[in-house]
Amino acid sequence: MTVAREHGSRIEKCFASLSAQGRKALIPYITAGDPLPDITVDYMHALVEAGADIIELGVPFSDPMADGPVIQKACERALKHGVRLTDLLDMVADFRRKDTQTPVVLMGYLNPIERLGFEEFARRAGEVGVDGVLVVDMPPEETDELGPLLSQYRLDPIFLVAPTTSPERAATICAHASGYLYYVSLKGVTGAASPNADDVAEHLAPLRHLTNLPLCVGFGIRDGASAAEVARVADGVIVGSALVSRIAENEHTPRQAIAELKALLSEMRQALDA
Repeated sequence: MTVAREHGSRIEKCFASLSAQGRKALIPYITAGDPLPDITVDYMHALVEAGADIIELGVPFSDPMADGPVIQKACERALKHGVRLTDLLDMVADFRRKDTQTPVVLMGYLNPIERLGFEEFARRAGEVGVDGVLVVDMPPEETDELGPLLSQYRLDPIFLVAPTTSPERAATICAHASGYLYYVSLKGVTGAASPNADDVAEHLAPLRHLTNLPLCVGFGIRDGASAAEVARVADGVIVGSALVSRIAENEHTPRQAIAELKALLSEMRQALDA
């Protein structure tokens, strides 16, 4: 199935709509295929029902170096069932049969994309309705091959910016990015402690002089209070480990997992909109 696209990316339209309403983006992350391949699309729809604006869908990988133990174990559960990048693309195609509006961003590592082939990946991702791609271990200097293909198939390349990123480095990243910037609020891996909004604001301020892209903050968002605190200074919040933990706790009761995912995300949505 090929998804028809209008002028302007879904991500761009999403942020424009939120800005017009004075609202902030809520971006949940889950790992595709965790704990079972056939439940992921149901999880995605549940997240949208609970207030998600954009979904980040993790590509299972055996060495997720930027992720803490919660998401590492999610990758292990998915890989145990043989979930590959091609399966994930099929999941997005399935999701698009009911939802043609919610942007979907694939987040993962370069190795699975290289194995599939850059051209094949970009073409298929564009066809099934992927909107953005965040490759954790691909710096902007190494986008010569994949970058033009993402542009050709209208996929936004999304990059990470960290507290330790120099101004010169941040400028290079901003020059290559589109969709939004993912600001890593803490030094360390996913699932770390809660971020401090004042510290985040101090780091976001110079980025706003470098780019007009929305600045979204991840790492350490775990409940409505931390989401609302960070959203005071950011354009969106990204939540991953807190959701993936709920999935792990209900590995054998996926319907209960859906209920808990919706409850947590609804709490965050209400906190953001308050």
